[in-house]
Amino acid sequence: MMPFKICGLSTPESVDAAIAAGATWLGFIIFPPSSRHVDPPQLPSLLTRVPAGIGKVAVLVDADDALIDAVLAAGIDTLQLHGNETAARIAAVKARTGRAVWRAAGVATRAEITQAAQGAGPADLLLLDAKAPSRSPLPGGNGLSFDWRLLADAPPGRAFGLAGGLDAGNVGEAIRLARPAMVDVSSGVEEAAGVKSLSRIAAFAEAVRAAS
Repeated sequence: MMPFKICGLSTPESVDAAIAAGATWLGFIIFPPSSRHVDPPQLPSLLTRVPAGIGKVAVLVDADDALIDAVLAAGIDTLQLHGNETAARIAAVKARTGRAVWRAAGVATRAEITQAAQGAGPADLLLLDAKAPSRSPLPGGNGLSFDWRLLADAPPGRAFGLAGGLDAGNVGEAIRLARPAMVDVSSGVEEAAGVKSLSRIAAFAEAVRAAS
């Protein structure tokens, strides 16, 4: 089955629903402008619900070492960097923490896909998301997608995940066209901004299974 991540979790109920749906990773956004933001002190009560074998990912935007240390101390095992981090910063975070590091990047063109792959440095996974609108304070989670045919025609040359505008209705087509290593959903399983729908989480998982 295609591995998948349910991102933007912030309540015990949504964590439990993602676990029940068979998510490979659970994502927690540590970025105050987001409606899905979780303060690091809130993380332990959510992470203790997660059984062994399911990844726990912190989504960070230009985080300093102190914030990274705080989320790792809370129980996070994977760091997703979704800001303006350079390849050198990614390498430094990996070397200092010894944890898996993902590089998330917003793209809209072939050139941006190539640039994202080159700028990911030693990241364990390149997560390609839709480029955020200039008016948005959020680098991702805007419910937008990019043209997945760009990946079918010119994949980035390394393992990549796919995010941006995915939901139960289109994830099958996205998997078929882009052939990613994993898929990532946040707004596509919500009933309102930051409010996860337990039924939509289940439906997304079922659609991934059907397409795998």
